[in-house]
Amino acid sequence: MTLNGPGSRLGHSFLLGVSLATTLFLTGCASAGALSKPDAPQRVEAASCDALGSKAISVKEWVVEGYLDPEDTSKSLQHAIDSASQSGGAIVQLPEGVFTLERPLVMKSNVSLRGVGPTTVLKAGPDFLEFEGPFGGHPLITTNGAQNVTISQLTADQNGAELDGNLPGRLHEYLVDVRHTSNALVESVSTRNPYTYSIAVVASSNFCVRGNQTLVTSSGRYDQLDGIHITDSHGGVVEGNTVDQRQGADGDDGLVAQALGASVHDVSYRNNDVRGGSHGSGLQLAVGRHEIYNISVDGNRFRGSPDGVKIGYYDGGTAAVHDVAVINNEFSNLQGPWLNFHGDLGNIVVTNNVICQAGTIMIEDAPGNIVANNGTNC
Repeated sequence: MTLNGPGSRLGHSFLLGVSLATTLFLTGCASAGALSKPDAPQRVEAASCDALGSKAISVKEWVVEGYLDPEDTSKSLQHAIDSASQSGGAIVQLPEGVFTLERPLVMKSNVSLRGVGPTTVLKAGPDFLEFEGPFGGHPLITTNGAQNVTISQLTADQNGAELDGNLPGRLHEYLVDVRHTSNALVESVSTRNPYTYSIAVVASSNFCVRGNQTLVTSSGRYDQLDGIHITDSHGGVVEGNTVDQRQGADGDDGLVAQALGASVHDVSYRNNDVRGGSHGSGLQLAVGRHEIYNISVDGNRFRGSPDGVKIGYYDGGTAAVHDVAVINNEFSNLQGPWLNFHGDLGNIVVTNNVICQAGTIMIEDAPGNIVANNGTNC
């Protein structure tokens, strides 16, 4: 990820909903700066994935016959989502197949949009870029203020290999765009051919991004292609995802937490397999004028990126990063530091991480910091 001056929309950081003061810091770790081969990992009781999304149980089968034209497909599917919400909430069940869309799908409250797995494909069509989303971008699916929503068991293809997504509003909205929403679940979604962030949570709370797969395969077409990007949001879990931003050359950060318009706090990143792109890191905490705090980075695998976990500062930001735990992770085949934290820090715990063929650790001294039991194990 790269930011280009004031007003730029890029930046990253990560958060977790646990009581760090009581759970993470009373662990009997060695003093800061002590590095050794790790003992058996001491697990941290992280936040559960409380966001259940739509609680609807009634199922409305989406009828495909007669809706093979992209414009008709978009209208038919949007009508199914709208009517499901108007009825009080329902599961819009999609069949197997490739369904081409003419315009973004806008989720509505209490609706679950569910496929049958990766073989249910929603794909941007040839005229998709002629229609903007609510915020001037080109999301394939956006929640746009809807509450209690689920997007699951499907492939979301932005078709960036065939379309030219380099438009002025490219980074105004994202491929799967959770925005101004509470209680959103994005689960078992595969993203393909992005020209923006693959899965983003913006100005939202109580979210769960679980068991998804992001992939970047393009080279020389786009920049700033982050995987899972949390912006100005709080109270969520990013768990069990496979993030690969480096099958092509265009990928950027694998995971991002960005605090430009509001603080990012109480978010857990756990058990993800992350390969950041050639232009990014495994996970970046992107700080502006708002703090990033109460973050857990636990049990992840970061591999094949220029950097591991890092802090970046954007738009003149100098806000604090505090109460962050980076524990029980594996860092391998990194070109630069496996951890790089600097700035206004406090209560940063870095313990029981395993490092193999990666750079050093860089962390500035600050009150409450603990660095212990991290070591090489190749």
